[in-house]
Amino acid sequence: MNQKLQGLGVALVTPFNEELSVDESALTRVVNHVIDGGADFLVVLGTTSEAPTMSMEEKKLVLKTVVETNDGKLPIVLGLGGNNTQELLADIESHDLKGVDAFLSVVPYYNKPTQEGLAAHFSALSKASPLPIILYNVPGRTVTNMLPHTTVNLGKEHKNIIGIKEASGNIAQGMKIVQNAPADFLILSGDDDLVMPQVAAGFHGVISVVGNAYPKLFKDMITAIKAGDLEKGKAIHYQLLTLIDMLFEEGNPAGVKAVLTEMGIAQSFVRLPLLPASSGLKNRLKEEMATISH
Repeated sequence: MNQKLQGLGVALVTPFNEELSVDESALTRVVNHVIDGGADFLVVLGTTSEAPTMSMEEKKLVLKTVVETNDGKLPIVLGLGGNNTQELLADIESHDLKGVDAFLSVVPYYNKPTQEGLAAHFSALSKASPLPIILYNVPGRTVTNMLPHTTVNLGKEHKNIIGIKEASGNIAQGMKIVQNAPADFLILSGDDDLVMPQVAAGFHGVISVVGNAYPKLFKDMITAIKAGDLEKGKAIHYQLLTLIDMLFEEGNPAGVKAVLTEMGIAQSFVRLPLLPASSGLKNRLKEEMATISH
């Protein structure tokens, strides 16, 4: 499984209709667009999906739609995290996991656990999980930063903890994981703007937001860097960098949904407390998209 979850993973958006119900047809288009663009695996119900705003019934609908559309073409990773360990363990049993290959589980947010608390939380999840687990460190959202030694130790102590989505924004921290992790431990970027140097430093790939819109281009960048073609990789990186920064200006996934709307793939509706991208940002995104060759 570790080999299958390298390269480009896409953190799928959840398109909504104007009345803010799940737009199954648009979700199908997004999945097909990403598959056709050469993605290596799909991530369902991560932060980019707006999962915190969805009911359990809606989450099941989204997962079912993605699994059916994918039809076994790519591995599927299911986002399953929380800051109540016991509730999270119960949630595992509430999903139909047919077609799901692994979990992506975020560092508990708000409670601010210690490193020992993080280790205990993920150890409990490891014991209860029927699937491999990818850890997700994103201190900009969770407040707590899972340090490299905690990540590495979890990977060494639990065979079904197979990797991490490292989104601390700290390249040196990521390098420490690369340096000390078990040989088969997956190290994936969670920062689209840092993927180029991170892959060059030994990361195995990314779970990407911009991949919803430009999967082929982003995949080409990763492939080039892994092959040692730094010039091609850098060229694509800088071609996308300004757009990537824009995507997060007004909250994720408002930016990427505006891009998908411009592409005719999905509408730009998001659920509160997020708002759709402002007209000013939409105009700037449109102008930037015109500069990208793909």
